[in-house]
Amino acid sequence: MPLNESGEMYLESIYVLCQKSGAVRSIDVAEFMNFSKPSVSRAVGLLKEKGYITVDKDGTISLTAEGSTLAKNIFERHTIITKVLTAMGVEETIAADDACRIEHVISPESFEAMKVFLEKNK
Repeated sequence: MPLNESGEMYLESIYVLCQKSGAVRSIDVAEFMNFSKPSVSRAVGLLKEKGYITVDKDGTISLTAEGSTLAKNIFERHTIITKVLTAMGVEETIAADDACRIEHVISPESFEAMKVFLEKNK
């Protein structure tokens, strides 16, 4: 089930937080994304409903296998696009901000071309 841009941003944030600390709760996501707790609660409910995450009785969020795969792909797009933009001379914080927007709309063909470009120009 495809996610919209907002859902992808939440999933990517959960993935990044899981990589940093392992245990992630809604409050961590809210602080990380600078979003309100009610917004995060709604998004967590939707991600859970779609089967991308689970939430245990203590409120700890875990990625499902499908959620983890999708989150890794989103994070990879963000990382690669940021690297390509910085390789082109864009300042890193601007490149990261732009990558955050581009990662949700880039075609698979363009993304693969960026990966090839980056490999050739290391």
